[in-house]
Amino acid sequence: MTITSQQIILPTRSTSAGDKNSPKPPPKIYNVKDFPFKGYQPPQPEGYQQSKASPSSSAIVIDNGSHTVKAGWSFDKNPRFVIPPVMSRFRDRKLNKACQFIGYDAYVDATTRGQLKYAFDPGTSVVGNWEVMEGVLDYLFIKLGVDGSEGNVDRPIVMTEPIANLAYPRKMMNEILFDCYGVPSVAYGVDSLFSYRYNGGKDGLILSSSHTSTHVIPVLNSKALLSNASRLNWGGLQASEYLLKLMRLKYPSFPGRMTEYQMEDLIHKLCYVSLDYNEEMTHFLDWTGLEDRDYVVQYPFTEHVVVEKTEEELARIAERKKESGRRLQEQAAKMRLEKLMKKEQELEYYKDLQQKLAQQTKKEVRRILESEDMKDEAHLERTVRDLERSIKKSRNKDLGNDENEENGEEATFPLLEIPDEELDEAGLKEKRHQRLMKSNVDARQRAKAEKEQEKARIEEEQRLDDERRENDFESWIGERRTARQALLQKIKDRDRLKADLGNRKSLASQMRMKTLANLASDGPKKRRRGGDDDTFGADDADWGVYRTVATGDQSDDEEEEDMNGSLKTLEEQLLKYDPDFTAEHTLDAQSDWTKSLVHAFLRGPWPFDPESQREAYQIHLNVERIRVPEVVIQPSIAGVDQAGVVEIAADILNQRFTVDEDRTRLLKDIFLTGGNTLFKGFDERLRTELRGFVPVDAKMSLRRAADPVFDAWKGAAQWASGPGLGSVSITRADYEEKGSEYLKEHDLGNVTSM
Repeated sequence: MTITSQQIILPTRSTSAGDKNSPKPPPKIYNVKDFPFKGYQPPQPEGYQQSKASPSSSAIVIDNGSHTVKAGWSFDKNPRFVIPPVMSRFRDRKLNKACQFIGYDAYVDATTRGQLKYAFDPGTSVVGNWEVMEGVLDYLFIKLGVDGSEGNVDRPIVMTEPIANLAYPRKMMNEILFDCYGVPSVAYGVDSLFSYRYNGGKDGLILSSSHTSTHVIPVLNSKALLSNASRLNWGGLQASEYLLKLMRLKYPSFPGRMTEYQMEDLIHKLCYVSLDYNEEMTHFLDWTGLEDRDYVVQYPFTEHVVVEKTEEELARIAERKKESGRRLQEQAAKMRLEKLMKKEQELEYYKDLQQKLAQQTKKEVRRILESEDMKDEAHLERTVRDLERSIKKSRNKDLGNDENEENGEEATFPLLEIPDEELDEAGLKEKRHQRLMKSNVDARQRAKAEKEQEKARIEEEQRLDDERRENDFESWIGERRTARQALLQKIKDRDRLKADLGNRKSLASQMRMKTLANLASDGPKKRRRGGDDDTFGADDADWGVYRTVATGDQSDDEEEEDMNGSLKTLEEQLLKYDPDFTAEHTLDAQSDWTKSLVHAFLRGPWPFDPESQREAYQIHLNVERIRVPEVVIQPSIAGVDQAGVVEIAADILNQRFTVDEDRTRLLKDIFLTGGNTLFKGFDERLRTELRGFVPVDAKMSLRRAADPVFDAWKGAAQWASGPGLGSVSITRADYEEKGSEYLKEHDLGNVTSM
């Protein structure tokens, strides 16, 4: 059984957040989107049929944004179609047909996503791929049901463009609209100015933060002063790329695939602007309340799920195991009994054989022993003795007596005192056997004596150490502290060496490769006929090379255990006798994951199980939640060499508008628009920061667009429904007479010279 999911995990508040020993509550799980496929969107031709009632006053309004393109009719309240400006084109080999997918349809599967192309230049709001742009316009006109004569688009076009749009992109757009689609007229305007007009603005300071950039535009008497506008090259796209970079640096070995769309979704749902960035960043990873600030994002994973058995099933399994164990015990007891009976029969047989041999001649004795595979009578005697011992040991084991029969018997070796000249061949063999047995007995006695001596030495050292502790406590405790610090340093050096071995550019890895190269260059590479043999391994010192190559000098498993054991012993002594040394100072306490800032940064306030596939496919958002949105205010965080939006607005207010009346009119209406201003706390932080750059008695009013994402299209639709559209539109006659670069200026559009 497998589980596949992609989720955001939102933790709940802990009831005892300040106690690190109390477990945090389990997080709650929420699903997140992966790819923005919306499904099939049917055409809506009723809008075109409605526009036939007044063809000249019904215009097609297109908000040509770099994130999404919004299209509809000027009499609509909301855009009918919202699609990303992307196209996927490829040839299906099975159908032998060229396929083209536009907008959200391009995310339908992996094949279309692999051929994805954007209409806009990367990181900008300037159209660069006109093939994709033409495909997007085809898609929108077809979905809107436009069906003019000879396939032309017979309705006026109102299209938004970025502030300070280049002449070449506008020229190309005019050529496509007039030559390819045959539109009667087209009018251009700046998206943020449309939004400001739709929200009733006349005098104020527009702060527009969109997908690719952020602009600050002063407006007086309903006319944008574009010569005094400023731009910050940071928007939602750069924020997504920045978060993606932070996550890849944070989890360099993450097994899943992170995408910009996933980061964009996380930014929209989880990030916010801090009201006091420095203060909040300082305490963001504090244990108290971290379960509320840390968000866990679950990526798709596959993990084997073990189905838990009920108590009845577990009881039946335990009973079966018990019954199986009982049967095995019975079988083992039966086999032991059979073996014992067999040994007793053999013992009785060999004893009868001994009695029989006592009445036979030497020649007959040798014949009988050879038939029994015995070398001599001594061999027969040893066999009898071994059988007696084995039988006695088996009987003691069945009776529960584990005492070794040899403990109560003293081994004797009488033949060792007899000279070899007095023994025959069988006696010499028995003497050699007794000499070997005596060597074993002596070895055991020496080992026992050495063990007793070692025990006595340890007891004596302990006694002397206790006396020294009682007589000179300060010196004794100082030595323990020094020894502990030395061991800690050794353990740190060992761990650092292991970490360095994983980095091929580290000094430890380079020394390891140098050792391997030296080994490969010393002596003959391989044995050749008639040549010298490789003598590596003949010397015991040669085998030490493997330790060096594997983990570095003096770092094998036995030494690691010795260091850990010695450190534990020292810490136990310090805990017992040193009043200044507490459990908080031990290595185990300092290695506690609940006290690790790195663990809180990577895994939040929950333990991490490296064996769990679920946890291996999780990323944690904590400090990134305020760090990514903060870049608009402090671009230096992301390495952007530009002033923040607050500094830009303050420069426009204080340096470019020196007349107090103009500055007062701008401060009375600071207008926020664009999708990148939707962060929670953005308006409050901007108001607080900007207050420090204006006079204390200055009145300042800050407001947000009713719909920062769609108000640009709504404003353009409202403007297109007005009576003045014809006077500001570029007609086909203007295009043919004045060229494709011609632009009619108006209060809501760009100007030809700034």
